[in-house]
Parts: sequence; C-alpha cells; structure tokens
Amino acid sequence: MTQTRFPDPAELEPQTLPRPPEDPDYDADSEGLIPPSEAEPAATQGVPHKLSAIDLFRGITILEVVAHHTSGLALRYAVPDTLSFLLLQLINRTLHFAVPAFVFLSAVVLTRSLLKNFRPGRYFFRRVTRGAWPYLLWSALYMAWYVWTGQRPPETLTDPDRWLFYLQYGKASYHLYFLLVALEVYLVIPLMLPLARRRPPIVLALLIGAALQLGLYLLNREVLRLPFPASTVLWYMLPVTVGVAVGARLDEFPAWWRKNRVFLIAAAALAYSLYMPQALAYVRGEAVTPIIYSGLSWAYTTLMALTVLGVAYSLQRFAGAWRVALGVTGMFSLQVYLIHPAILQTLETLHAPGGDPLIFALTTAGYFLLALLLPALLALLLVETRLSKLLFGR
Repeated sequence: MTQTRFPDPAELEPQTLPRPPEDPDYDADSEGLIPPSEAEPAATQGVPHKLSAIDLFRGITILEVVAHHTSGLALRYAVPDTLSFLLLQLINRTLHFAVPAFVFLSAVVLTRSLLKNFRPGRYFFRRVTRGAWPYLLWSALYMAWYVWTGQRPPETLTDPDRWLFYLQYGKASYHLYFLLVALEVYLVIPLMLPLARRRPPIVLALLIGAALQLGLYLLNREVLRLPFPASTVLWYMLPVTVGVAVGARLDEFPAWWRKNRVFLIAAAALAYSLYMPQALAYVRGEAVTPIIYSGLSWAYTTLMALTVLGVAYSLQRFAGAWRVALGVTGMFSLQVYLIHPAILQTLETLHAPGGDPLIFALTTAGYFLLALLLPALLALLLVETRLSKLLFGR
C-alpha cells in the first residue's frame, strides 16, 4: 500500500464601459486589473463592469485553487494503489500553480499601475486597508474556526506565542500564507520599478528571474535558513520578476502571446513532464533532490501563469454566459479564496466522500461546486456594503 504525503501548501451583459487605457488618468485599480487581494468588484446596481482578461485569469485560477483543495480532500478517502487514486494525485499535483499564478498577477497589475502613477502614501495606505486588514481578520477568524470545530485546543486563542507564529508564517489556516506573501509582494514591487522602466523582454525576465530565484534559494539554504521559505516572497521571485516584465509591456502582451504561444505551451508541457514525476514521488514520501524538485516546480508554475494569462486574453474573443460567469467568479476570487476551506471542512465533517467510484466522483464534484458557488454568491450579495468592506477590505 502506498503512503501519500502532501507538502504543506506554504511550501510550496449590459455593461458600463471603462475609460480607455490610453487615458492619462487611467488607473489599474479602477479597471478591475487587480489580483484577489486587491480587487474591488466594480459594479453599477449589481451589474458587473466590462470583464477584462485579468478577471478571466482570476476566474481560471480560483477554479484551480478550489479544485486543488477539493482533490486533496478526496485523496484522504480514496483507496490507495487504485487508478482513481493515481488520477486524483495527478490532478492535485497538476493544479499546484495557483499561488505562483496569483503572485505573478499581483506583480503584473501593480507594476502597470505604479508605472502610470506611483504615490507612495496612497499606495501603502491601500495595501494596509485591502491587504493587511483582511489578513489579520481572517487569521483571527480561522483560529477561532479551528478551535470551534475541535481541530485545535482552546488554549490556542490565549497563547501569544501561537498567535505570533500563525501571523508570522501565515499558518492560521493552510491557505492564508498567500495573503502574507502578497503583503511582501507589495513591498517588493516598488523596489523593482527601475527594472520595469527598462521594459525587459519577457524571455529575458524569465532568465533574470531564474538566476535570482536560484541565488535566493542558495542564500536561504546556506545563510538565512528560514523555517518556512515558501511563506515568503523569496520563494516567488521568478514569477514576480516575470510579472514585472509583463506588467511593463501589458499592452503588447496579447500580440506577444499570439506570436509565441506555441513555444510557450511547448515549454510549459516540457516543464510539466519533468516536474510531475518529482511531484508524485514527493507526495508518496519518496526521496527527491530539493533543488531539482523546487527548480522544476518554479519552471512549471511560472510558465503556467504566463500560459493562463495568454488563454485569458484569447477567451476575450468569445461571447456567452460561461465567459461572463468565469469573469464574475474572478471578480470575487478573494472572497472564494478566503471562505472555501471552511466549506470544504464542513462538508467533509457532515459526509466524507465514499461509496463506489461513481458516487465518490459525484460527491467530490458536488463539494467542488458548493465550495466555489456559495462564497461567490455571498460576495455578490454583499457587493458595495459595509459588511463587505469590513470582511474583505473592499
């Protein structure tokens, strides 16, 4: 029987038209070009704004997040050494690029915005109200949730050292480390504006980012020895660097994607083919070489982030309710990201997946849909209310 070991996640349309991008007062914050920890769903009496490729990117990626976590839940109840168990492992490891993708998107949209208008006071105030506040609030809420559901002892809530540990490393819940990483990204992006102003080619940024990522990996291994390096921005400097380059050339990106998509998809497929055997060995508890596993993970996740952005631009050409639904889901991706783990845990407690393969698959699919749709519907109901601003910073 094969034992599975999962790495810690921290290791790892009537529409109002927006102002055109060439408007000198154009601000990415007002155009929906903001990642989950930043976006304010722009709406007029409940009608969504014109959906952008960034909305579609976020929609695709939040689907990946929920599917990734749902597959992890299902794996706890799947029968080892069966075909369905292997398929779930493949799905789970394939869908392991969400946090690097969201970090990449943060770098893209913040770079684009700051190149147009960087006002430090306004910038950092918005980072506190839209980034730091939700992180602190939801860390406290999940600490209370884990105690209430019996997953942690009550003493957790009165232990200052435990509070410090959770907040310092994003460990209040297994998914909150992303918000901590995002806060660090907000500090790093202004420091990378000199690089952004030089508008480096995307391929060159991949090489620069890879060299920087390797250097930081070795620095941490030999000097820093951080206990949870993947809970820091240091673990994501490759997608950050590439995101800065894309953000500086975002107007050119659709044309770059059309010209280079075959090569990019081929590179992502190659990285995936090399990464997957390492990833499966890791979750099975087999020995892997850390630098090889991490290097292949960085290559795969960063190339996937670029590919998803290209796909999002391609999807803009299509009409249909599915595209609107995907984009609107992306508008509320922060809310879905924050709430869906509690829903999955509740569903698992009420009725763990089981039964014959068909029932097992249908149950898992139902959990995925509920974990995705319930937070999105709640976010839609709370749009532009004080409660939404209190809970999500927007």
